[in-house]
Amino acid sequence: MTTLDRNAAFEQDRAHLIHPYTDFSTFSKEGSQIIERAEGMHVSDTEGNRLLDGIAGLWCVNIGHGRKEMADTIAEQVMNMQYYNPFGHSSNVPAANLGAKLAELAPGDLNHVYYTCGGSTANDAAIRLVHFYFDQKGQHRKKKIISRQNGYHGATYVAASLTGIHGTKLGFDRIGEDFINHVSEANLYAKPDGWSDVEYCDYLVREFEARIQQLGPDNVAAFIAEPIMGAGGVLVAPEGYHKRMWEICKRYDMLYIADEVVTAFGRLGEWFASETLFDYQPDILVCAKGLTSGYIPLGATLISTKVYDVIAKPQCEGGLLSLGLTYFGHPVACAAALKNIEIMDRENLLENVCEVGPYLQETAKSLLNLPIVGDVRGSHLMMGIDLVSDKSSKAPMDAGANAGHHVFRKCMERGVIVRPVGDRIVLSPPLIISKEQCDEIVGAISESITEFQAER
Repeated sequence: MTTLDRNAAFEQDRAHLIHPYTDFSTFSKEGSQIIERAEGMHVSDTEGNRLLDGIAGLWCVNIGHGRKEMADTIAEQVMNMQYYNPFGHSSNVPAANLGAKLAELAPGDLNHVYYTCGGSTANDAAIRLVHFYFDQKGQHRKKKIISRQNGYHGATYVAASLTGIHGTKLGFDRIGEDFINHVSEANLYAKPDGWSDVEYCDYLVREFEARIQQLGPDNVAAFIAEPIMGAGGVLVAPEGYHKRMWEICKRYDMLYIADEVVTAFGRLGEWFASETLFDYQPDILVCAKGLTSGYIPLGATLISTKVYDVIAKPQCEGGLLSLGLTYFGHPVACAAALKNIEIMDRENLLENVCEVGPYLQETAKSLLNLPIVGDVRGSHLMMGIDLVSDKSSKAPMDAGANAGHHVFRKCMERGVIVRPVGDRIVLSPPLIISKEQCDEIVGAISESITEFQAER
């Protein structure tokens, strides 16, 4: 790409694109960083900077960038059959093959797959299906959904309403307030002083049950939760939390929706985390991101046989399940997902996560020696680092300090990409990462925080 082409791309982007989470106070002046190439653990921008990708694109590039096998598979499927109408009992081979593979990998009786174009639409579909399920059972009042503060479930209208990060809703109208409710997130760093993890877990479970009682058990349909919160801060719940919340759901005839958009496909060293790591069997499981490692958009809502047997009953003669997307089971996306799963299996990437992930977590604990690092937490290849003005009180950074953004910029200068979320740094590297690359990321963060602190 010539300098003229690079400049044209920069100006075209600035003039025409509306980016996710645009900061309009700076965008018109600064524009965007244009990423031009990507290979393995690295991406390169149009200014010639080669950067270690510490966030896997956005939680998703699990097998790394630029895999020729993926390109060949995608091209072959395009030439064989790139698309055909999925409505009216029409299907395609990759969609059918992937459905069987997902049923094989998923826990318990999650044997039925509804395809979408990503995580947001998969969560929207989950809520529609929950409502349909209880309507089919004649329980028409069971409509309310309980989500969690700081949970992230997407950007489409219902998914955005499920999301409990209220800063994402500033200036936007809200929908679903009649049926979407929130309870506290499980945030061990913010638990009251003097409480044990067990006492904190007891409190959260009691709060959840009290909210169900407040709303009326006959009105509450489902609980939705990420096994580990992603965008909300990489929050790891106390031991036993998810199973106890699941048990409450069973007690009140509610469905449990596991949002595994981030955690599925290896980020925690398992294909799916709910059952293996947290000992509960969701009724509905939502996945996306690592399903194709970001090579092509694809999401999936996995549904238990218990739920399927209810929604699959004909409503009336000629009645249809009127739920569907043009790109349902897109053959190219499904072929990419199958190849992605094959690569992960063949290259033992889950095993790599189980070896390298704990090393990253332990190495990053050294950051706690820095005066403004309040907490370092996570599991395997998910990590959150909180920046604070006072470690003992856990007081946030001064208003306007913009600490996360400054550390992000300084890491970029050192050739490493991290993700700033307020005064928090988030890491989610590709699953192919080595221990040496973990050291590089942690070293860049340490130097960047030290430099930022010195400049204040």
